[in-house]
Amino acid sequence: MAIGVLAGLGAGAFWGMTFVAPLLVPGFSSVDYTVGRFLACGLFSLLWLAVGRLRGAMGGAVPLSPTLRQAGAALALSLLGYTGYYLLLVLAINDAGAALPVLIIGTIPLWIMLLGKPHGLRWVALLPGLVLTVLGMLLMMQATASDHDPTTGAQLWRGLAYAVAAMASWTAFGLLNARWLRHHPDVNSTVWANWLGVAAGLGAMALWALWGSSASDMVARPGFGTFVVVCAVTGIGSAWVASVLWNMASRRLSPSLAGQLIVSETVFGLLYSFAWDGHWPAALQWAACVLFVLGILASIKAHR
Repeated sequence: MAIGVLAGLGAGAFWGMTFVAPLLVPGFSSVDYTVGRFLACGLFSLLWLAVGRLRGAMGGAVPLSPTLRQAGAALALSLLGYTGYYLLLVLAINDAGAALPVLIIGTIPLWIMLLGKPHGLRWVALLPGLVLTVLGMLLMMQATASDHDPTTGAQLWRGLAYAVAAMASWTAFGLLNARWLRHHPDVNSTVWANWLGVAAGLGAMALWALWGSSASDMVARPGFGTFVVVCAVTGIGSAWVASVLWNMASRRLSPSLAGQLIVSETVFGLLYSFAWDGHWPAALQWAACVLFVLGILASIKAHR
């Protein structure tokens, strides 16, 4: 359990980088950044697989190659938890502004905790962690209430629908990915992360063809070098490394406990954002972070 918890917290630390990464590339659209991030993840995954095959050819451990069914599962899950999820989130933010979609996405840990509870665990044992997490979310909503964009009408409701779809998409990914890993103990966490990464890279290519800027246009923009570096760092760190760590957590922990650890993404994201902006969190934000941490501790205790 200790290794699983540390891996889940590590994944949250890498995921939290995505809160500040777009701030480093203000001249590029959310779609361009999403495409660049997952292309970097896909290329790194291909490189890792190529190195594994070379080692196998030289007498080392022969890496696993996916069957047709496994490749299909990787494509489907990468759509749910990678490119499809981020596309829905981008569409939600475009229509409804940033604050409301982010708050809806923030409920993902609760849904995974509720839907992934082990059969032998009583609801009363989960209640302290759930209550603390809900209270933390309510405080965070209150702290960000003044940031809501003034979008109204059909555009707002369409944006909220996209946000709910994004939330449902990643919730399904979290549960189905954990189930797939439990049913395939022969595929280790790194190999599965590589397959998901390659599938995400293919999805990014499709997303680029539909909505991305042309390569010549992006190269001509100021800050293109920074854009490439940010995409590489987040593609390898926030996507590939985080995926390996999350797979390790999903193998060792129940979905309900792993789901609780997702709130660490919010905590780390806030810390990175505050460090970038150079100011301290507001009192409500401090209180929300404390409640999130207490909720994680309560959930770990419940699952022992």
